[in-house]
Amino acid sequence: MKKKYASILCCPYCHGELKLEIKKEEGDEILEGRFLCDKCKKEYEIRDGIPVML
Repeated sequence: MKKKYASILCCPYCHGELKLEIKKEEGDEILEGRFLCDKCKKEYEIRDGIPVML
C-alpha cells in the first residue's frame, strides 16, 4: 500500500486513529508492517502490501 493512503484509514472496529509501524518498505510502498489503534488497542497487519483489517 502507498504511504500516502495510511493517513486516511481508521480502525474498522471503533473508528479510532491508527498508528503505523513499518517493517519492510520499498520506495513509497509499505510491504510489511501493522496498524495499531490508539482507542481500542486492536492490531491490523500489513501483508504483501495489503492491510488486513477484518
